[in-house]
Amino acid sequence: MKRPPRDPKEGIFARGLWQHMVWVGIWMSSGILGIMWWACNHCDEQHVRTMTFFAMAAFQMFHVMAIRSERESTFAIGLFSNRPLLFAVILTFVLQVLVTYTPFLQVIFKTVSLTTGELLLCVGVSATLFGAVEAEKFLLQRLRKRSKS
Repeated sequence: MKRPPRDPKEGIFARGLWQHMVWVGIWMSSGILGIMWWACNHCDEQHVRTMTFFAMAAFQMFHVMAIRSERESTFAIGLFSNRPLLFAVILTFVLQVLVTYTPFLQVIFKTVSLTTGELLLCVGVSATLFGAVEAEKFLLQRLRKRSKS
């Protein structure tokens, strides 16, 4: 509410949104391909598929938590400031874990149980996106301050 509204004639990809979409897409793709490469060299095909599926969902959850504001840090806004979104992210993560570790869901989704290391790899690589988006907001904020002075 502190900022003026956007111009209704302005395109949805204005103000750097297209650049954000491109670099986030490259970041996610690189992370998922890296996980797939690692899994292909250490696991069977089912583990590769499960790790890829888990990482894709985790990347989306970390991204949605980071982009709640285009300018403000998630920590400045507060992790609990949007409880419905937080609930949706937690629910999605729980459902992802159920699909990965519940036997009858494994049959339906063709997944297998991941080891702790495999799970941590998927979550860890995916979490890097959260940090990268926060870094982007920090750097853009500094650039805005410099351009105003």
